[in-house]
Amino acid sequence: MSGNIERADPQASDPRKSRLTQIEDSSSQQGARFPGGPAPWSNVRELRLFVFALFFIFGGITSLNDVIIPKLKGLFTLSYAEVMLVQTSFFAAYFLISLPGAQIVRHVGYMRTATIGLLTMMVGCLLFVPASSAGSFALFLGALFVLASGITIVQVVSNPLISMLGDPATAHSRLTFAQAFNSLGTTVFPYVGSILILGSLATVDPKTLSGAALIAFRKAETHTIVTTYLGLAAILFIVAVAVWLHRNRLRDQHDTSGTMFHAFGLLRQPRFALGALCIFLYVGAEVAIGSLLVNYLMQPSTLALGAQEAGKHVPYYWGGALVGRFIGSGVLRMFAPGKVLAFVASGAITLILISANSVGAVSGWTLLAVGLMNSIMFPTIFSLASEGLGKRAAEGAGVIGVAIVGGAVIPPLTGAIADRGGLHFALILPALCYAVILAYGVYARRPLRSALAAPAMSH
Repeated sequence: MSGNIERADPQASDPRKSRLTQIEDSSSQQGARFPGGPAPWSNVRELRLFVFALFFIFGGITSLNDVIIPKLKGLFTLSYAEVMLVQTSFFAAYFLISLPGAQIVRHVGYMRTATIGLLTMMVGCLLFVPASSAGSFALFLGALFVLASGITIVQVVSNPLISMLGDPATAHSRLTFAQAFNSLGTTVFPYVGSILILGSLATVDPKTLSGAALIAFRKAETHTIVTTYLGLAAILFIVAVAVWLHRNRLRDQHDTSGTMFHAFGLLRQPRFALGALCIFLYVGAEVAIGSLLVNYLMQPSTLALGAQEAGKHVPYYWGGALVGRFIGSGVLRMFAPGKVLAFVASGAITLILISANSVGAVSGWTLLAVGLMNSIMFPTIFSLASEGLGKRAAEGAGVIGVAIVGGAVIPPLTGAIADRGGLHFALILPALCYAVILAYGVYARRPLRSALAAPAMSH
């Protein structure tokens, strides 16, 4: 099958077109309102399989943080705020690497950039070996940063690419469906990781050890982590080779003018800027809840589970997002994305408030159910914010990638609140994040024409 780009005909007059498509076609005749012109789209369908695989991989690896957090907390005798540096180190990569990643896409294309990202992820996995040998928490944070840098590059590629691989009129639905594979990874990986990593939680209190004995103990106890990530490194190498072999299947186009920071000019569009803010808050809230789940479910006031069993419950959180995204990909074809976003955000707030103010099974399962509400948030916020970016789609993805740094900011703040007021009380911060997202859904419920009426963004 040819890798040529097929463009939607702006002159088409098919009466079956949805209103959204008609608006997009109309806007393509108003080039100034769509920076860089209308976005090209391609029918190279088999490339979607690669994109689905990328979503599965980076979603799964990201969710493993929820499993290694309780492991590292015990081994290095850390507070909640301290162990949340795992998420800070991981998501700081989005802040630092997203724009460089977008620049790479602009110059070498989507498929080659995906290969670079996968190989960077592989290097990050391999760095777990020296981190374990040294028994150093700081080196684990360094390895996680490199791993996350690769994930950042892959994500900068994946989100706009899946939007290109099909009709722009169904981009919301298609991105949500692709994100379902991300959720599949976040469902499978924590379960397997709980068995491999949390199944061997130490019975020796590291506080009773010091010096060489403590280093040896930490090295032995982190062996399971190293083995897990070495296996992931091998898989990443195989996928990187496969993507590289298909590097010429897509001839993509980009606006290559301006510097790396030129992309921040996109923030002049209110719809995009508010969307980026909501990505910051959404990722922060989702990660904060996921990071605390194991410890939350171990509390006598909730499910009073052991560490391994609590870890096996984490997939229910991510699995809710998986189910919700498959359902959401259909719902978004019938209802306005902004209204759906507002509905699920209000659902997340309700579940958090119930969990924070109850005990036992109700408290535990309502927090796990927040995952179902999370389902369509990221892809819907992303696609609402990115409508009309045209050839600047990669730049937009880079800026939104920077906003994912919310995963580095919100979890430590939530952890600090938990250290002072308990895990139940700490849920107030994620609830506030979802409140802002609810407001954005209400704002973005307006038709696309409202966004097109905004002044053109400068180049």
